[in-house]
Amino acid sequence: MAKKILLGLKSTWQNLSISGKVAVAILILLLAMAIFAPFLSWLPHYRSSGPPLHPPGWPHLLGTDELGVDIWAMICYGARVSLAVGLGTALLAGLGGGIIGIFAAFKGGWVDRFVMRLIDIMIALPDLPVMIVLAAFFGPSLLNIIIVLSLFSWSIPARVARAGALSLKEQPYIKMAAHYGAGPFYLLMRHYIPELLPLILVSMIRLAGMAIVAEASLAFLGLGDPTSRSWGLIINHAVNFKGIYFTEYWKWWLLYPWLFLTLLVTSLALLGRDLERIADPRMVRMGVRS
Repeated sequence: MAKKILLGLKSTWQNLSISGKVAVAILILLLAMAIFAPFLSWLPHYRSSGPPLHPPGWPHLLGTDELGVDIWAMICYGARVSLAVGLGTALLAGLGGGIIGIFAAFKGGWVDRFVMRLIDIMIALPDLPVMIVLAAFFGPSLLNIIIVLSLFSWSIPARVARAGALSLKEQPYIKMAAHYGAGPFYLLMRHYIPELLPLILVSMIRLAGMAIVAEASLAFLGLGDPTSRSWGLIINHAVNFKGIYFTEYWKWWLLYPWLFLTLLVTSLALLGRDLERIADPRMVRMGVRS
């Protein structure tokens, strides 16, 4: 199994375009920045370590905010928040939604109808207004934000996985396996999930980018975790500073976190596009090309 996964990763890497490989390299660097934040940022990210609104220079590479907190340190630790939200939402909503969609198609009947009506309701709901209300109701916690984002994100991978599972259900080898006594667990683990995993992974990468933007939006509106120092919260503090656009402070206080946020989301979008292209023959064969 491990050898098969390594061969699959090698084949995927070889099929990635130049932009996809650059996106993977950027994501690895951002992940390393989040993991090794205590070693990369020699100044504290939660208290003053220099003069307020100090321009970029030594020891403050990207300057300081109005309290004298080092912006480079906040960006390093903010990467942890953005990646945790993206990965947490992708795993919870992407894998969970994919499994729900596969199970609904596999069972059929009233279970499938119920899941589809629930998916239709979730897609019809306006995401951001309801997320704002729920985030304000549950409180500004990172775990609560991941749960809220997952509640409004699982329907897309569920719908994609269900469409693929319905097509897979009609394949002759699936019917033959069921005819010769293959149980539901065997069919799901041996055929459905491995066959549909590329579709689910593409949806998970898309969800990660959407979740990161949504978390930044909630933090920008003041509904994020105030102790997290996320990139959206840094931007929120910057734009709430009176007269920031009439001074040079925006050049480091507002610009740098926005650049890192844009870099992360763009890299995820490019990687997701490439993986969708690689999975395209499988999607065409199953009739679920998007």
